[in-house]
Amino acid sequence: MNNTIAMRRFEIVVGIEQLEQLTEILERCEVRGYTVLKNAGGLGSRGVRDPGDVLMEQENVMVILACKDEQAQRIVSELRPVLKKLGGMCLISECLWLEGPAVSY
Repeated sequence: MNNTIAMRRFEIVVGIEQLEQLTEILERCEVRGYTVLKNAGGLGSRGVRDPGDVLMEQENVMVILACKDEQAQRIVSELRPVLKKLGGMCLISECLWLEGPAVSY
């Protein structure tokens, strides 16, 4: 495909209380851009988290980012030892970055 770059896509779901620790890890790995989606819900090791529940005390966030392979290896090395403490999940997949005017990977 023209104008695309092979990348790794990370989808990381943690409790909002762990977001700061996660972003510190991403900063150490020199990640230049990511997206945070608040009020993520679902079923996991901490039970059901329903973002529509007004009484929900703890919410999940999803962090999405794309990076080149060498940076993905650094992220995995930094994230793996603390992932059990953070809880949540991390999915890594191959993707294509469609080049546009601003590059944030």
